Amino acid sequence: MKKLIDSFNCAIEGLVYAVRTQRNMRIHMIATLLVLTACFFYDLSKGELLIILITITMVITAELINTAIEFAIDATTNYYHPLVKIAKNVAAGAVLVTAINAFAVGYIIFWKKLQDINLIVIKKIKNSDPYMIFIILFIVCIVTLVIKAIYGEGTPLKGGMPSGHSAISFSIATTIALITEDTVPIILSYFLATIVAQSRVDSKVHSVKEVVAGALLGVILTIVLFNIFG
Repeated sequence: MKKLIDSFNCAIEGLVYAVRTQRNMRIHMIATLLVLTACFFYDLSKGELLIILITITMVITAELINTAIEFAIDATTNYYHPLVKIAKNVAAGAVLVTAINAFAVGYIIFWKKLQDINLIVIKKIKNSDPYMIFIILFIVCIVTLVIKAIYGEGTPLKGGMPSGHSAISFSIATTIALITEDTVPIILSYFLATIVAQSRVDSKVHSVKEVVAGALLGVILTIVLFNIFG
């Protein structure tokens, strides 16, 4: 019994370590919390819930295996080797495949359920004046600068909480999503916004937390302002 309990403790310790040290694992966990929270607000069938749970498990498992492979390779190899690079890339590719599958599952299950709400919001926004879009973007910029000033980190155009580039890019993507019913432009808009946010992390100007905060600020503030002024 003690060995069984110890094995569970080791497994949990590994999971906690991955969440604490791996950026992508934290992103997966945040996405998991958001999806599971959304499940409470929609009338999902048992089959849909099962598919969502399996999909979440696949993504997290793939990330854990990817992390284990990276640490195992780093522990045994202290020099560059092309096969090591291939092994890490293949493991990362497995995570990417499961993440794309998770996105597709989420789109299939949740999009139709959100369609009625989306149509109401879109109709209201389409009846608003075009110049409201620029006013809303201006407000998003001002709010971002105010929050940066409160935190006292970085400069207005570089660094600090939240990421201004992330906030503006996701605000624009949300605006496009609200004024069009075509799925392709919406997906491409958020894809480009994600690339902008990722570039701020890769350039080490912002942390993941600052980028995520900027994205949430841009999305939420844009939706709220459109509903107020639209």
